Amino acid sequence: MTSFRPLTGVIPAHLLPFTADHEIDEPNLRRHVRALLDVDGVDGITTVAHASEVAALTADEQRRVLAVVIEEVAGAVPVISGVYQDGSAKAARIAARAEQDGADGLLVFPSGVFEGGSQQRPEMAFGHYAEIASATSLPMIAFVYPATSGLRIGTDALVRICSEIDNVVAVKEWSNDIVAYERNLRALKSLDKDIAVLSSFSRSLLTSLVLGADGILSGHGSLIVDLHVELFRAVQKQDLAAARRVWDRIQPIVEVCYDDPFLDGHNRMKVALAELGRIDEAHVRPPLQPLGEAERARIRDVVARAALDRG
Repeated sequence: MTSFRPLTGVIPAHLLPFTADHEIDEPNLRRHVRALLDVDGVDGITTVAHASEVAALTADEQRRVLAVVIEEVAGAVPVISGVYQDGSAKAARIAARAEQDGADGLLVFPSGVFEGGSQQRPEMAFGHYAEIASATSLPMIAFVYPATSGLRIGTDALVRICSEIDNVVAVKEWSNDIVAYERNLRALKSLDKDIAVLSSFSRSLLTSLVLGADGILSGHGSLIVDLHVELFRAVQKQDLAAARRVWDRIQPIVEVCYDDPFLDGHNRMKVALAELGRIDEAHVRPPLQPLGEAERARIRDVVARAALDRG
């Protein structure tokens, strides 16, 4: 079996600043990535993912964003590039291209085709990951969607993907169901192969870390990565009192950022970054739309109460 670089620890997924006319704001992207890297305890950067609005990016834009992030990271930590594509062959080409362009690892999204009942055909998910793995030598992270989603991968299928595909070395666990999370965690940790479980349980992050996790991979880290590091370290030290104090700061921010509608989560994080002076302006690409003033005021209030660091 090939030995892969471990993908563990706190790995924020960066946001993607845009200009007012919806072009990529490269200077603010570089500024944002540098600020994440300046936090002691950041173990990687994820790019071309949900937080960077991958669904709204062209193939060329995805490559440019990856190139910018690689330039800014300059080898300091692994750069994980998203593979967001419904067709397995097309996803495999994206994976191969990301490796050629210098990515250190891949975050593989489920195919939208899974929505139609793939849980009854678990060989679909396995085949999707296997075809992508055949096109790259990079380590891969399997993205576990919520237990209520049609894109979910069941525990048995996840275990097969992780145990039989050498490249798959970690999962981004976003099941949003603590029972499913523990089931997946226990099953994966029972394997002979070392699989890192990276929590993406933003609204129950402390709970998931206490049960056991090898790190945090979340777009919310783009806003509060320093608190993610502090929380993760406290749990690793089994200092529950310290972990609770950190979580008490995080939880109100989480509730605002991930409120309904969920699709505005990263939209709200951009507003918070702009309020903190870490990016110049908060713009999203359609079909996402700007937030109303009432919601912006609510974000400003929670940011002020949390005493987050300003840029």
